[in-house]
Amino acid sequence: MKLVYLSAVLFALGTAQAENWPGWRGPRGDGSCTDPSVPTQWSATSNVAWVVDIPGHGHGSPIVWDDRVFLLTALTQQQARCLVCLDRADGKLLWQRTVVTAPLERKHGLNSFASSTPVTDGRLVYCTFLDQSNMVAAAYDYIGKLQWLVNPGVFSSKHGFCSSPVLFKDKLIINGDHDGASYIVALDKTTGKTLWKIPREHHTRSYCTPLIRELAGKTQLILSGDMTVASYDPDTGARHWIIQGPTEQMVASLVYNEKADLLFYTGGFPELHILAIKPDGVGDVTKTHIAWRTMKGAGYVPSPASLGDYFFNVTDQGTFSSYRATDGAVQWSERLGSTHASLLTANGLVYTLADSGLMTIVKPGPAFDVVARNEIGEKCFASPIVHRGQLFLRSDKHLFCIGQAR
Repeated sequence: MKLVYLSAVLFALGTAQAENWPGWRGPRGDGSCTDPSVPTQWSATSNVAWVVDIPGHGHGSPIVWDDRVFLLTALTQQQARCLVCLDRADGKLLWQRTVVTAPLERKHGLNSFASSTPVTDGRLVYCTFLDQSNMVAAAYDYIGKLQWLVNPGVFSSKHGFCSSPVLFKDKLIINGDHDGASYIVALDKTTGKTLWKIPREHHTRSYCTPLIRELAGKTQLILSGDMTVASYDPDTGARHWIIQGPTEQMVASLVYNEKADLLFYTGGFPELHILAIKPDGVGDVTKTHIAWRTMKGAGYVPSPASLGDYFFNVTDQGTFSSYRATDGAVQWSERLGSTHASLLTANGLVYTLADSGLMTIVKPGPAFDVVARNEIGEKCFASPIVHRGQLFLRSDKHLFCIGQAR
């Protein structure tokens, strides 16, 4: 009873304090937000705290830590890939640093030259780009001074680059799946020195950002790609378990549902699948640890979400679906329009942002229950983020801070 009470108190304290949004898909890496006051109504001109022009172009999400907003952008005419720092209060540009100047790489028509999302620990901000055939990882302090820059490995893909780094303890971990000698690498976050680097077996491009969770009594770094779904020890790179397939190339990050105790995968190319995976495996668990699977409503680029009894997914073509987490039973499926941004959960609701800039907000349940629809009238490929009760939307041209001015 005391443990339950203490957990409730800690939860209340955690939700009372606004979370920073330090990297791809937020503090838990799954697009979830504990802030109870995220906006549900806005337009391009109403309930907007501020909106600013963003130099260049990119699809990476912004991140926020206290009074700083960071994002990546590419100035294509100058062939420059940049890290940008804005003032959290009003969006004012504080500084901009060129991380890489190099010929523009080949990419898919829907990709950008700045598609990864930076990550921060509140002291340094870390980013990744491609410099011709080499991956670049760099760290800057909060006044824009370069601390280190390294090339942790080669990278080749005709679809371009978009690998977002994640932080774990003293490590910056990056997925290096590409059309060559693929790898996952962990760098010392203070120096950039390589701490471990493990080879991947199938040498094919994928872009999944790892999810890190304490599951089945161990710390797991889980990602899809390299024709597999696999779990590793982020301290050492040792592999816990692996599922072969179900297809070749993957982009979306996994999510975890605590009530069902299942991981959810969606992807990829050339076949689309959704897998519900039991996280307590050891070794090759292809035949033993897939709780359920379906090809209905599976997406490729957008990462999914899970909330309460449900798993949610949106396809690139814009089919938004809800599944019962325990067994995959489809609750509803609706067509909303082309979508590449990942799902967000906040206020007990699910937010999905179409490429057109239309955000649809739904209440989880057995029926499709739309709470609100809001549009900013600009194309959006970047995934939305939340900080201090405000929603940040990156369009092709602007960064919008939605909600009451603070």
